[in-house]
Amino acid sequence: MSKEFSGIVKAWEFTVKKSQAAAKKRAKNTIFATMSVAHVDDELDTPGEVYYAEKILNNGDIYTGQWSDNCPNGHGKYLWSDGCMYVGDWVKGKTMGKGKFSWPSGATYEGQFKNGYMDGEGTYTGCSNDTYRGCWVINMKHGKGTRDYVNGDHYEGEWRRGQPDGQGRYQWNNGNQYIGQWRNGKMNGNGTMIWANGNRYDGSWEDGFPKGNGTYRWGDGSFYVGIWSKDSGEQSGTYYPSSSRTGTFDWDPQDVYSIDLVECQISPGERISVYPSQKMVSWPCEGEFLQKLPLAKTPRSNDAKSRRNSVDGYSWGSEADTSSNNGNVYSGQKRESSEGLRSFSADDLDSSRGLRPHCIKIQPTKKPGQTISKGHKNYELMLNLQLGIRHSVGRPAPATSLDLRATAFDTKEKIWTKFPPEGSKHTPPHQSSDFKWKDYCPYVFRTLRKLFKVDPADYMISLCGNDALRELSSPGKSGSFFYLTNDDKYVIKTLKKSEVKVLLGMLPAYYNHVRAFENTLVTKFFGLHCVKVNGPAQKKVRFVIMGNLFCTEYAIHRRFDLKGSSHGRVTEKPESQIESTTTLKDLDLNFIFRLQKVWFQEFCRQVDRDCDFLEQERIMDYSLLVGVHFREVSGSGEPVTTEMRSSGVRTPTANVDQGGDGSTPRLSRADMDLLFDPSGWASIRLGINMPAKAELTMRRSDFEAQLVGEPTGQYYDVILFFGIIDILQNYDISKKLEHAYKAFQYDPTSISAVDPKQYSKRFRDFILKVFAEDT
Repeated sequence: MSKEFSGIVKAWEFTVKKSQAAAKKRAKNTIFATMSVAHVDDELDTPGEVYYAEKILNNGDIYTGQWSDNCPNGHGKYLWSDGCMYVGDWVKGKTMGKGKFSWPSGATYEGQFKNGYMDGEGTYTGCSNDTYRGCWVINMKHGKGTRDYVNGDHYEGEWRRGQPDGQGRYQWNNGNQYIGQWRNGKMNGNGTMIWANGNRYDGSWEDGFPKGNGTYRWGDGSFYVGIWSKDSGEQSGTYYPSSSRTGTFDWDPQDVYSIDLVECQISPGERISVYPSQKMVSWPCEGEFLQKLPLAKTPRSNDAKSRRNSVDGYSWGSEADTSSNNGNVYSGQKRESSEGLRSFSADDLDSSRGLRPHCIKIQPTKKPGQTISKGHKNYELMLNLQLGIRHSVGRPAPATSLDLRATAFDTKEKIWTKFPPEGSKHTPPHQSSDFKWKDYCPYVFRTLRKLFKVDPADYMISLCGNDALRELSSPGKSGSFFYLTNDDKYVIKTLKKSEVKVLLGMLPAYYNHVRAFENTLVTKFFGLHCVKVNGPAQKKVRFVIMGNLFCTEYAIHRRFDLKGSSHGRVTEKPESQIESTTTLKDLDLNFIFRLQKVWFQEFCRQVDRDCDFLEQERIMDYSLLVGVHFREVSGSGEPVTTEMRSSGVRTPTANVDQGGDGSTPRLSRADMDLLFDPSGWASIRLGINMPAKAELTMRRSDFEAQLVGEPTGQYYDVILFFGIIDILQNYDISKKLEHAYKAFQYDPTSISAVDPKQYSKRFRDFILKVFAEDT
C-alpha cells in the first residue's frame, strides 16, 4: 500500500480511538455500548435519519461520512482493503453525483457518477498519465471528449461506446494528423490525412484506410485523383504533375498503404483495470429495512418513492452476485427476504384505483418453427430457393461501389435463369422439379449486402448450407409464409405481387435512407427473388430475404407487435398460455421501456427519420416489433424486479448455470460477459442488445382501450431488441376501402387502415409513450 493510503488509514485509526473514548461517556444513551465504529450489519437505523458515521466492514473496508437507512447517503469516503478509494456523493449506497475514485496504481477518475458507474462529465487520468476529459455513459467514453495518450498522440472529437466515432481530429506525435469521420475507433467515411511533410489525402476511408474516391496531393501542387483500394487490382486513377515538377515521377498509389500510413497507427491507450461499479458493495439500505417491518404498518408512499429512486440509471446490481472479491458483505441473506419484498410490491398495487393486476410468468423458451424435411409439402420449394440463392450469390460480378446508377434500380432489371433437373452450362443438376429463377435488381441487393456488412460466404452458408430451413407454424395475417434459417440470422418471407411492386418502387429511396442512417430501424432487405415452377400450374412464388431481429444468444421472453391502434389489437390468451413465440399486441403491452438518456435521444431522432421516410413513400400498416429478455428470472418463472436484485438476493437467470452441488445459481454467460467485459458494449446498437429498464404498467379496468397503462414503479432489468417491420403496404385502393368500411363501425382513430400521414403521427405518438428516458 502506498504512503498516501497508509497515512489515511493511520489517520482513521486515530479517529477511531478518539471516537471510542468519547463513546464511553455516551454508553448509557447508545445501543452500541462502547463502540462507535460498528460493523454495518450490527445495527438497524431509524428510517430517514442522516448522521455522520465511521464504519468498518467485515472484509476490512472502511467508510466514513454521512449515513442513512443503513447505507452511505450524502458525502462520504470509502477505502477498499485493496487500496481503491472513493470520495464524493452517495445516494442509497450508490456513488451518485460528483466524486473522485482512485486506484492503487495512481490512476484517478474525477467527475460525475450515476448508480456506481462513471456517467456524465469526468476526467480519467491513468497511472501513465493517459488522460481522457469528456462525457461518459455507463463506464464508457460516449459523447464529446479529448484524450491525451501516453505516447504523445492526441484525439479530440466524438466518442461512442468507448471508441472514437463520429467527427474527430487525431494528432500523432510525429506531426501527422487526420481530420474527419470515425467509426468504431477507425478512420471511416470522409476525411483528410495531413502528413508532417506537407502531403495530404482527401477522400473516402474504410476501416482505417483510403477506400473509394480520393485525391492525394503533394506539397509542390502535384496531385493524383482516382479510386482507392488496398487491392491493387481495384486501384485506378490519374496523376497530374505541377508545373514545377519535371521529368519522370516513379510513384505507386499502394505506397500510401505500405509506407505513408505505417506510422499512423491509433494508440490503444491505457485500459482501466477495474471499474468503480465493480467495486460497489450491496447495501441493505431501505430495501432491507422495509422487509423487516410489518407490511401493514409500512406506508405505501415511502415504498413507491424508494423504488423510483433506486432505478436512477443502469443499476445492474449483479457485480456482487457474481464476484467473490468485491467486498460484498450481504451475499448470505436468506431467501425469505425476497418473498417478503415480493409480497410488499404486490401489496403496493392498489386495487381500489381500478387497476387490473397482472402476473408475469415466463414459460421455457423453445426454437420457433418446424424443420422442412423430405416429405414436407414445401420441401421442393426449399430446394429451389437454396439452388437459386447459391447461384445468385456465387455468380461472378464486378466490384461493387456504393454509388449506384439510376439504371440499377430499373424495375425491368431482372435476370431469369433456368434450372433443369439434369443441369445446364450455368446450373448444377438437382433432384427437384424443373423451375425458373428470377433475380430482381441483383446489383442493388448485392450492394445492400455489402452496405450491411454481410459476408457472401457466410450468407450462402446460412441460407444454402446442409441445415434445412424452418417454417413458422402459421402464415401471417397477409397470407405470407415465413421461413427461418437454422442459425436464425435470416427470415424468408413470401410476397404478393403487389408487395414486390411496392418494394421495387421504393428501392431507390430505401437504399439512400439505409445508407444515410446507419442506425435505421427499418427492416434490412438482402435479396428479392421469384421461383416459377414449370408445368401445367406455372406456380410463381415471390419472396424477400430479410434480417432476423431476434438473432441473439439471449432468450426472447416476450415479443410485442406495436402499431398504435386499438381495434383488434389484443391477443386473447391467459398468462399461462403465453409462450416465448407468442406475438402480443398493443392492448397486451404492460410495460414502459426506459432507455438511458443518450440512447433515448437517438431513438427519438431515428423514429422521426424512419417515419418521415415511410410517410413519403406512402407506406402504412407497419409496426414496431419489440423483443424483451428479462435479465433475471426466478426458479418459479417470474422475472426478478430491481428491488430484489439490489437487496442482494441471489436468483437464477433465464439461462442458469448450476454450481457443482446444483444449488448455487450464477448469471448466464451472456450476462457475465456484458457485466465484466466493457468491450461487450461494442455489440450494442440502436435496437440491438440494448440494456433498459422495463416498468410494469397496469390498465384501468374501466377503460378497455387504454393503450398505455399506468406506471406502477415496479422495474425489471431487460435487454431489448426492436425494429420497424411490415413496410411493404402502401395506402392503395383496398386499404382506402377498408378504412371507409371500418370507419362506419368503429372509432376511425382506432383502426389500422388510415392515411400514411395520420398513421405516421399516431405511430410516433404511441411509440414515444411506450419508450421513455430513464430518469
